[in-house]
Amino acid sequence: MSEPDFLANSRVAIIGLGLMGGSLALALRGRCLSLLGVDQDSATLEMAGQEDLFDRLSREPADILPKADVVILATSINTILELIRQLPELHPGSPILLDLGSTKVKVVQALEDLPSRFDPIGGHPMCGKEVSGFENADANLYQGAVFAFTPLQRTTKKAYRFVEQLTAVIGSHALWIDPQAHDRWCAATSHLPYLVATALASSIPMESKPLVGPGFRSTTRIARTPASIMSDVLQTNRENILDQLEDFMAKLGYYQELLAAGEKSALEAALNEGANNQHSLSTGSVHREAP
Repeated sequence: MSEPDFLANSRVAIIGLGLMGGSLALALRGRCLSLLGVDQDSATLEMAGQEDLFDRLSREPADILPKADVVILATSINTILELIRQLPELHPGSPILLDLGSTKVKVVQALEDLPSRFDPIGGHPMCGKEVSGFENADANLYQGAVFAFTPLQRTTKKAYRFVEQLTAVIGSHALWIDPQAHDRWCAATSHLPYLVATALASSIPMESKPLVGPGFRSTTRIARTPASIMSDVLQTNRENILDQLEDFMAKLGYYQELLAAGEKSALEAALNEGANNQHSLSTGSVHREAP
């Protein structure tokens, strides 16, 4: 299998055809040798079948995985961990294995325990929507997004080449990072914002609904992310999130003190600091070369 044609000559199996797995499948349409799909939901399989997207679909991983050169796990975190434990029995060969989980430390630990015939690499695309399901899948979802990769010491050059070609095809930007830093950063940039948005949405009285505007909607949008997905994320990154919550509540408490004391100048300075940080965090790009 030559390097330029690596993706084009790969049989790619995606387990989990919700928003992320379905969007990835749409982005890979016609870009690999064959596309195989697994999902436990019959309605999802029916929708996927109507897309004329997959060469084969099944509810059972055992029906699909032995035929795959590449296996991509696009389910919830706890299901990813369970599938990794089952993989030695589900796949007799030596596939490249990539996951799309939102936390990485526990996933990478599980990947380390796989037999040496597997070629694993952790992954997390920094994109999504507040809605889930194949019906919301979008072929352009990954366009322009950072795709974080957490390789293992055992990850081969073949796996590196595959994910580099994958990101090029779907329009993402690869960022190579260790799993501990990934989980610490995501606690700050993704998991804490979800909790803050949810707490804010929960604290607003319904009587104020007539004055809900775009500021409230944009600030609380991610609170609509299914709790069934986020509960796994929060539990598998608990310590980092608790640290971030402590820092956030201290900052919010500081704003409260300034407001209560009528410290207008100090409050404006604190608010300007936040505005400047938001600008710095939201502009520019950060890339790390593959190790």
